[in-house]
Amino acid sequence: MLNLLRSITKTWVGKIIGVFLIIGLAGFGISEVIGTLGSSTIATAAGTDISTRDFQRAYQNQLNAFVQQNGRMPTNEEAMAAGIPGFTLQQLAAQASVNKFARDLGLGVSDTKLGDMVRTDPNFAGTLGAFSADNFKAVLQNSGFTEKEYFDLQRDAARRQQLLAGLTGTSPTPEAALELVSRYVGDRRTVDYFVLNATSIPSVADPTEEELAAYLATRQAEFRTRETRTIDVLVLTPETLAATKTIPEDQIAAEYERTKDSLVTPERRAIQQVALSTPELEKAFTDGLAAGTPVSQLVTAAGVTPSDLGVRARSEVTDASLATAAFELASTDAFAIIDGIGGTKRAVFVSEIQPTYQVTLEEAREDITLKLGTDIARGEIVDLLDQIEELRAAFKQLPEIAERFGLTVATVTITEGGAELADSTDVPADARSSVATAVFRAEQGSLTPAVTLGSNRNVWFDLKSIEAARDQTLDEVRDELVAAWTAEKTAEALTTEVAITLDKMRAGMSLVDAAAELNQFPVPSLPIGRDGDGTPVLNATVAEAIFAGGPGHFGAAVNGDGDQVVFQVIEVTPAEANAATPAIEQFVANSITDGLDADFQRGLLDVSDLKINQQVLMNLLSLNSTAQ
Repeated sequence: MLNLLRSITKTWVGKIIGVFLIIGLAGFGISEVIGTLGSSTIATAAGTDISTRDFQRAYQNQLNAFVQQNGRMPTNEEAMAAGIPGFTLQQLAAQASVNKFARDLGLGVSDTKLGDMVRTDPNFAGTLGAFSADNFKAVLQNSGFTEKEYFDLQRDAARRQQLLAGLTGTSPTPEAALELVSRYVGDRRTVDYFVLNATSIPSVADPTEEELAAYLATRQAEFRTRETRTIDVLVLTPETLAATKTIPEDQIAAEYERTKDSLVTPERRAIQQVALSTPELEKAFTDGLAAGTPVSQLVTAAGVTPSDLGVRARSEVTDASLATAAFELASTDAFAIIDGIGGTKRAVFVSEIQPTYQVTLEEAREDITLKLGTDIARGEIVDLLDQIEELRAAFKQLPEIAERFGLTVATVTITEGGAELADSTDVPADARSSVATAVFRAEQGSLTPAVTLGSNRNVWFDLKSIEAARDQTLDEVRDELVAAWTAEKTAEALTTEVAITLDKMRAGMSLVDAAAELNQFPVPSLPIGRDGDGTPVLNATVAEAIFAGGPGHFGAAVNGDGDQVVFQVIEVTPAEANAATPAIEQFVANSITDGLDADFQRGLLDVSDLKINQQVLMNLLSLNSTAQ
């Protein structure tokens, strides 16, 4: 199918069909397809422009999800066939429609709240765990966001959360839904069963040469080499350029002295507490506090288990009274009694105190060297990028360019997914699939353009050789072929044996007698649910077959070990009334919320007056003639 799509989309007819297929795959009401929007706008929905930048970012996220599932970047035709462009447009249009609706209602978030969200986001934390403005800027730069774009996205996300909370409110979960799900999840079956595997039947004979050759011929597609391409790779980023810089010792020392006050690890304490939930417990700890009794003795005597709140700095403890009590204790023997929940008290103590620590020059040397080198690199990299592009235009090879500027070229052989780029190159993990896609679209002998990873971050490659995929010979895959043939024939023999056994049981033979004919003995199971018993033997697949019938039902299924399980249901235990667990309640509530959200978005999409810029869409998806 994909090969057919590739061949079709190389023609003009295919290009036209492809565009309308993309639009059709969106699966939502497109009121108009136009070519009059600006070149930076791919669509409008609810009067809101959807920029090409937003589409490219969302589209790339969907392609990355495809890579995670399939191990490689899809071609344009494969992405089109999978409906990725249409889904991306639908997602962006839905977000735009919801955002417009929320703005019209006056929903929003204050700048103060937005600032708090940023400061507490762990993605922006520095080495000491606190917010780092440098990390914030670096994360945004690597993600391709400006600060304004990031804050706008956070505001829109907050509006959508408020809107969804308003839709669902505090409505109670329907009892009928809870009962149905509880009954489905809570039903139990008890079975007698026995297991058949390769050791339960005579071994199959070794295959002959003729059988192996015939087997390979019918499964040749499974026994092929993968196309590989050998490339020279040059990665230029501020970090890789910084690694080439030698920083004088006096500059490192001076930078350490300048930033010394910030290179301090704050005091951290392992905080624990005991809820004084009874008058007796409260009195024991109160008396102990007055007598100066070590807290460990009081905990042991009371037979209670403290709650471990983790090792934290004072700034990380949001409960002010808890922070004050924990960080004013003089030792690990001391404790304090403070107010708890519902009028009760709690005893607070610490099991470990990690004092404030000044990072030494030696410990900070590597980070300081990288920072100073990166500062130098940022001042040089723009000019260096221009010089490299000029040399590339003059058809200079990467090793020569790298030698001139003191950079490093790696030679690597990669497959289509690009996983091999992790071994010997500086290509970031999230860019390997993009680089590999460019490599596998390149033609040997042609000048290849740079792969841009972001601002001032480029990868160049020279395609040195191509090893085409080919059929493997019998001698190359003999061992794998014998193993596969033997496994298949054994599975067929087992399936036949199981079918014969089940036919005998249908004719009235008991499970015990059927097992005895195969030198097996049935064993009883514990009551199991629809997910099985948590082992590979009676896994979810076997459980599905078991739950297909009531008492007396019998059958067989392949379990997690690849063995055949022959079973008969002995007893059915219905779920208890009102057996809804917190997990079930949460599942039902989330399902209702997700359903309302999806219905609400579909409703807004129906009246969103969506318009698509056809020409821009074609350009972005490389379907027009200039992109071929």
